[in-house]
Amino acid sequence: MNVLIIEDEIKTASELKRLIEGLDDTIKVVDLLPSVKSAIQWFGTHPSPDLIFSDIQLADGLSFDIYTKVSVKAPVIFCTAFDEYAIQAFQVNSIDYLLKPIDENILQQSLGKYKNLKNFFDGQPANYSTRLSNLAGQLENSYKRTLLVYVREKIIPIKTADIAYIHSANGLVNLITGQEHKYAAQYTMEQLESVLDPQQFFRANRQFIVNRDVIRDVEQYFNRRLILKVNCPTPEKIIISKLKAAEFLQWMER
Repeated sequence: MNVLIIEDEIKTASELKRLIEGLDDTIKVVDLLPSVKSAIQWFGTHPSPDLIFSDIQLADGLSFDIYTKVSVKAPVIFCTAFDEYAIQAFQVNSIDYLLKPIDENILQQSLGKYKNLKNFFDGQPANYSTRLSNLAGQLENSYKRTLLVYVREKIIPIKTADIAYIHSANGLVNLITGQEHKYAAQYTMEQLESVLDPQQFFRANRQFIVNRDVIRDVEQYFNRRLILKVNCPTPEKIIISKLKAAEFLQWMER
């Protein structure tokens, strides 16, 4: 089994290679790639590996750029120090999401998951890729189109398309619609982030999840942060940290 590692920290990449090859002597790590640019060039001149281990934040951008610019049929196991990209990761060929530092037992479980999936899909790369894409489509279709809110003795359905933004403050989470109606939600921000379509909604920070349709413009803010301007009043400024700024701008271009 040929495995490709995409990781910009040489020491981390070498250690991951040692762990992978130590767990299974049938695995060969064919290359260690440090950047988005080098990975794009590699895929243009090499056959597809059986499996990819990929960091997310690379020196020249997010590794998601690789999978949008070249056709990659191999499944991907993401290895990162950040948990905020989990949903976005499963929009490409991801089959697992590991948080650094990588534990050997967790790595072994992840490799076992790959082998089980491969066996389930009859070990045929084309068939595997097609079925994996179908599963991804089913996941996209599972995002909620309606959320239920409770107002006194009434249960009111709110279409997610009508939600302008979601705001969390003082332990309360509120849905604000385009008509500027505010409804108390029976969900946490994390739960809402997992059930809303990530193509349509973006978790700007701890306080806000924003619908792309209400974003009027974006301004540069202090310390390489961004401030969002939306088409309705907000209780406070919607600020995106410099760590999430690049991810947000890529999301806006989709």
